[in-house]
Amino acid sequence: MGLQVLVAAVGENPATLAGRMNLESDAIIVNQTDRYAYQEYKYLCPNGAKKIQCYNLAERGVGLSRNHALLRATGDFLLFADEDIVYDSGYEQKVLEQFAQHPEADFLLFNIRVGETRATYYTERFHRVHLWNAGRYPTYSFAVRRDKLHAAHITFHLWFGGGAKYSNGEDSLFLKDCIAYGLKVYAVPVELGMERERRSTWFQGYTEKFFIDRGVLYHFLYGKLAGLMAVRFLAAHGAVMCKEIPRKRALGLMKKGIHSVKGY
Repeated sequence: MGLQVLVAAVGENPATLAGRMNLESDAIIVNQTDRYAYQEYKYLCPNGAKKIQCYNLAERGVGLSRNHALLRATGDFLLFADEDIVYDSGYEQKVLEQFAQHPEADFLLFNIRVGETRATYYTERFHRVHLWNAGRYPTYSFAVRRDKLHAAHITFHLWFGGGAKYSNGEDSLFLKDCIAYGLKVYAVPVELGMERERRSTWFQGYTEKFFIDRGVLYHFLYGKLAGLMAVRFLAAHGAVMCKEIPRKRALGLMKKGIHSVKGY
């Protein structure tokens, strides 16, 4: 049973990226550039030669890149990644072992070490993930059985994420769709690697656009409960996020975002 890593990258050199990421498994790299090209090569690592496929695409949007990789994936198990992830040696075996230990799981969420300001979650015990606690996991924590995902016909939303119309949230929507379809999702207390710190491709501060985009995301995540969840969000995070834009104004911006997509 094989693992394949699906990497979303921007302006990278595929010949050196595999080494920087410490890839030890087959991989598909979708690289946003200014041209279209395909290259394939064997990458030598401690556990043998691995097949690296790279698609250079003159397109923008992280959801689009992930979909390109997902629709071409052939591995039994898929691990999603960004270009700034550096894997620990032995990560492939860890993933395969966890799926073997949890045959009931279609989808597993792993730990990746990140900087304090980027930390949204850390799994300390094995547990089931449901719709109400699925919103904090980034795509680079996702590992899934390919046959289950392809059978569900689930892909990433093209409106959200770096390079798209709205700032972020493609990971939360993808996970929501998987759970709503019936895939069994669990979080495991196992680390696979670390994230190299870099400047965010989408976060420009807690601006008006940030709150409007969050409102749009909440419409798709929560439907009729979007307004209530916006109030809850600001109650929990307003002390940090509303230093320049007051909470009342921020709530108004989130509601503006919610109403702007009411017909979708």
